[in-house]
Amino acid sequence: MSSKSYTATFPGRFSSLKYIADFVHKAAAEVGLNRSATYKVETAVDEACSNIIEHAYGGENIGVIVCSCILETDRLTIELKDTGKPFDPNSIPQPDTSASLDERKGNGLGLYFMQQMMDEIHFHFDPETGNRLKMVKYKREEET
Repeated sequence: MSSKSYTATFPGRFSSLKYIADFVHKAAAEVGLNRSATYKVETAVDEACSNIIEHAYGGENIGVIVCSCILETDRLTIELKDTGKPFDPNSIPQPDTSASLDERKGNGLGLYFMQQMMDEIHFHFDPETGNRLKMVKYKREEET
């Protein structure tokens, strides 16, 4: 497969998450990711988009989420773009995953899960073009 990409723009609201998941699911199937890898991609994208709506935009119907899926022979790359408030991933402490659920702080788990589910995560913030999150999932023999 040569490189191919699909891009769609979704309203920044929680009801869009299903449509974004469907969009990403089709790309994962076309790349040939198995069910487990596809689930990981969908979950990471869902978490990222929920964070865009809740934290970058500060609520629903304030902006849009541009989702691009770049399909290559050995990987699926998802790029999410928004024009909300910038996010510094280095400002979020690593969650204490050994603590009980009652003792855990509310922030940082989503980012932690995204990092666990994807092979690469890159954040880029530009005051002129907005925020871009790039997440990569490699296709492995055990995931085909």
